[in-house]
Amino acid sequence: MDPIKTWLQRNLKGDPILWAIVILFSLISIAVVYSATGTLAYKKMSGNTEYFLVKHTGLIFVGLFFMWLAHRIDYRYYSRLSLYALLISVPLLLFTFFVGGEVNGASRWLTIPVINQTVQPSDLAKLALISHLASMLSRRQQHVQDFKTTLLPVMLWIGVICGLIILSNASTALLLFATCLLLMFIGRVPIKQMAVMVAIGAVVGGIGLSTGQRLQTVKSRIENFTDKTKPVPFQLEHSYIAIATGGITGKGPGQSTERNILPHPYSDFIYAVIIEEYGLAGGAFVLFLYLAFLYRGLKTVMNSYGAFGGLLSAGLAFSLVLQAMVNMGVAVGLGPITGLPLPLLSMGGTSLIFTGISIGIILSVSRGEREIRPMTGEPEDTVRIPKKTAYA
Repeated sequence: MDPIKTWLQRNLKGDPILWAIVILFSLISIAVVYSATGTLAYKKMSGNTEYFLVKHTGLIFVGLFFMWLAHRIDYRYYSRLSLYALLISVPLLLFTFFVGGEVNGASRWLTIPVINQTVQPSDLAKLALISHLASMLSRRQQHVQDFKTTLLPVMLWIGVICGLIILSNASTALLLFATCLLLMFIGRVPIKQMAVMVAIGAVVGGIGLSTGQRLQTVKSRIENFTDKTKPVPFQLEHSYIAIATGGITGKGPGQSTERNILPHPYSDFIYAVIIEEYGLAGGAFVLFLYLAFLYRGLKTVMNSYGAFGGLLSAGLAFSLVLQAMVNMGVAVGLGPITGLPLPLLSMGGTSLIFTGISIGIILSVSRGEREIRPMTGEPEDTVRIPKKTAYA
């Protein structure tokens, strides 16, 4: 056991509890996706149910590998890389909107040649914006109230990225905007300035929705959620059935029946399948894991000696957990249908890689770098976030 323990301590650095949570999520994901893809395999793979099991398991290992790579890099390097990633994201988002692959009336995907794997540029844009926002706020902690030098570039980048994403993906843009607001709050941006940011976001978001592809979809989903005289949408009705028939302990692994009826049971409504097969106990356990993930992410913020590390960890943790809460809320009827997958659990492609990179960056911050030596070209990141602000 000692050689194994030594190897783990040498190669898996950072918060060990966070590592355990991610590995547990991966095991749950493999089991649930294997169960939820039965109908899809029957239709597309002539009943070869192991196809999606092997593919999804392989992608999870790829995501874990990228997470391991990201956690080995000194997180201060991401301050520099984030700007380059943003500059790449803007033309990619525009290119995807005009000529990208269209699914369900939205152009969100680009197909990578040779490997024939789809990728959403919005995944790169989210990671880049959160990282660069953390960098900008950390550089200017002593001048955070200065509009021209601090808040103007922050607002410009948030407006550009969220405005481009909302053209084809309203829910992702809104969640990213909410994450940016949380990050600004933690970064001690005054409430008045944040109110200006909200007003700008409302204008840019309205323009983006009206000129983009999702306005009618957003309207219909909000109307279906708020107008109780309308029948419950098909997918939500069967999500309710899955949850109701799951009971306390569930039907058992692989015993879901609603997976054969629910649209995208392996992605958008995987939480309903989890409750059907593992009951409310299983659903509560998954919720607990996400809350534990958030807690460990915020604990990293409190232990960070540099503003950039704390803001970076907080932004990425909030981004993942907010999306998870929205997905689970939709499955139980607490919000309008969004089409967002459940992070760390839903079947995905390159999104698993970007999720792995995000968690790897959080682990990199949690390694406890004390930033005792400045890096050429890096921000003067010596201002520690006050304890009260880190809790905010």
